[in-house]
Amino acid sequence: MDSAFDNMDAAGFLEIWQHFDGDDNGYIEGKELDDFFRHMMKRLGPQEKVTEERVQRMKQRFMSAYDVTADGRLQIQELANMILPEDENFLLIFRREAPLDNSVDFMKIWRKYDVDCSGYISAQELKAFLKDLFQQHHKEVSSDKLEEYTDTMMKIFDKNKDGRLDLNDLARILALEENFLLQFKMNACSKEEMKRDFEKIFEHYDVSKTGALEGPEVDGFVKDMMELVRPSITGPELNKLRAVLLSHCDVNKDGKIQKNELSLCLGLKHTP
Repeated sequence: MDSAFDNMDAAGFLEIWQHFDGDDNGYIEGKELDDFFRHMMKRLGPQEKVTEERVQRMKQRFMSAYDVTADGRLQIQELANMILPEDENFLLIFRREAPLDNSVDFMKIWRKYDVDCSGYISAQELKAFLKDLFQQHHKEVSSDKLEEYTDTMMKIFDKNKDGRLDLNDLARILALEENFLLQFKMNACSKEEMKRDFEKIFEHYDVSKTGALEGPEVDGFVKDMMELVRPSITGPELNKLRAVLLSHCDVNKDGKIQKNELSLCLGLKHTP
């Protein structure tokens, strides 16, 4: 990025993000986007006259390079890639070789770092997560920097400002892809179509390929199923719903949901 942003750090980045994401919806879009590029043009060329035509030209040039999702708005990771120097871009540690497209993998991360099983990620737990990610990327960060990055992440992603992250906050940080179950219309299918869809669904959540859902596989299924009717559920709610599902479906009480058990729960006759 241009030298005007060479000294940008996490705190400065946070200030810019909070200023231009005026409605706090997690994106810079519409008028916010125009205002951002107007600000950027003044910063990059303070001696040059800022015209609407030049702002739109700059916007088009940068959006074509940094709007990875091509949705005409900036997500926080996209803005970080645009204006943060690489050694300050703490969001780079969340880059994955493959997109996070399975709630089971997401729930494995959630369960690992929700150490006290409170249903939330505290600042200390988030710091431990960041520390592990930096180590995985072979990056050394001082304790002060780690504290700064943790604080910045909490301020950006803790949407209800309660000092902890819930399931949806972490899903935003990790860019969890769309709910797998959204592609299915179970109530508008024939019996055969429902059975076929059931096979696809079970295979998706049975990540370990054991023929039973257990641990984070049950978590991932519950999370996606409940979010079909409620866009966001909390960690404690997920724990309660998980217990309800197990009490209904886990017929042999082994702490897992066998394929035939889930099939019976959903009103389908399972044929091995």
